[in-house]
Amino acid sequence: MANAQSFDYQRLRTFTTKVLEAIGHSHEDALLASDVLLTADLRGIDSHGVARLRGYINLWKANRMNPQPKLKIEHETPSTATIDGDNGLGLVVAPKAMQIAIEKAKNVGCGFVAINNSNHFGIAGYHAMMALPHDMIGFASTNATPTTAPTFAKQKMLGTNPIAVAFPAGKQPDLVADFATTATAVGKLEILQRKGEDAPQGWIQDKDGNPTTDSFGLKKGGMLLPLGSDREHSSHKGFCLGSIVDIMCAVLSGANYGPWVPPFLAFLQPREDLVGKGIGHFVGAMRVDAFRPVDDFKKNLDIWIEAMRKCEPTPGHDHVIIPGDPEREMTAERMKSGIPLLMPVVEDLQDIAKTFNVEL
Repeated sequence: MANAQSFDYQRLRTFTTKVLEAIGHSHEDALLASDVLLTADLRGIDSHGVARLRGYINLWKANRMNPQPKLKIEHETPSTATIDGDNGLGLVVAPKAMQIAIEKAKNVGCGFVAINNSNHFGIAGYHAMMALPHDMIGFASTNATPTTAPTFAKQKMLGTNPIAVAFPAGKQPDLVADFATTATAVGKLEILQRKGEDAPQGWIQDKDGNPTTDSFGLKKGGMLLPLGSDREHSSHKGFCLGSIVDIMCAVLSGANYGPWVPPFLAFLQPREDLVGKGIGHFVGAMRVDAFRPVDDFKKNLDIWIEAMRKCEPTPGHDHVIIPGDPEREMTAERMKSGIPLLMPVVEDLQDIAKTFNVEL
């Protein structure tokens, strides 16, 4: 990566943990949150890694994030729960909620937890992958700051609202699908802004609803487009997916939904007419052996993966990519060679280090 500096994973993890401790998190919670952030950087999802650290600090400074949350179960059955995250960092709240889902799945076959009163939770894939060591299928999703216009609209009504599903495989690597329900993620626009590059066609529309490639389009009143970009390319399906996430994460949990979701940026104030509590998540785990023997499932998933890998690639490509392949390969490379951070991110981390007297 040009104009970047590489950092050792463990050193960056230690730095992030100390910064989160400095703003009031316990060592355990700071370490957990750091693992979520660094997993994003390792997997090449740079938009959701340590580049987000400043945003969390600003939320804390604005008194909009509780660094010592006490999670409360508001409603519960043997297989479900609704949790109040006590305005904690989503990087902490979501993994703890996922652990509850896993314990329920151990007992009754599946566990699903709806969460309200939380904040940005990093990459959805981290939380879904927590189920894999238990031979479970993991699911995680969250709603987010409204940045996205429904098909045919020119108003921000939904967030990027990602979905992640993780399946345990046998001889093949585990299959992990982790994707936004929009044409792109806000963080990817931020990366383009740092590089001084335009956005691809189909990612954004301007404030009047016209297509634009200006990577600063959102800051100028524009909107992200749903997955599919426009009606002719099935943006209505992306709108449907984003709507499902919003309803499962917030209408079901009691969090804010649609245009009422609090903004991630601390200098933007939440609306006064909120319809719920904080941001919402929805996580779940399903024991494979609640459906069929684990070995049988893994064997057949291996066959499925191998069949996809054997597909003849289209011109200009040498192989077919299975969900999770790029992230897995990137993790191996970055654990070996370090995590490259763009210089604007490095400079920001250096400023954070100076502010909290923590060595970068």
